[in-house]
Amino acid sequence: MAAKKLVEQGLKHVKPILSVDRTEARRRVLNLYKAWYRQIPYTVKDFYIPITIEQGRAKVREMFLKNKHVTDIRIIDMLVIKGQMELVETANLWKQPNHVMMYFKDTVKPKPTDFLSKFYEGQE
Repeated sequence: MAAKKLVEQGLKHVKPILSVDRTEARRRVLNLYKAWYRQIPYTVKDFYIPITIEQGRAKVREMFLKNKHVTDIRIIDMLVIKGQMELVETANLWKQPNHVMMYFKDTVKPKPTDFLSKFYEGQE
């Protein structure tokens, strides 16, 4: 009983990082998604990467949907901050083309499933 009260008190005194409630966090996520969606054509052109704009936008959607189960507002805010940092680094061309292509590693060359293929790849 005492532990439950301590947990409740600890949750009440935690300050938000950026967003105060879920609607504000959702708005931040959607704004970040839109910014990435608009940036993909420039990224494909500037980095000369061998993907289409549709493939790039599908990967952005996949990366956002990978974290759709997150409900804690502070974690959502941290993911948004990291996403904004990645966007700035990509938009300012601070990354190399291989950094951008690492997002497509599983798409281009899927992980092997049988023992011999894993052995050849150097995996467990």
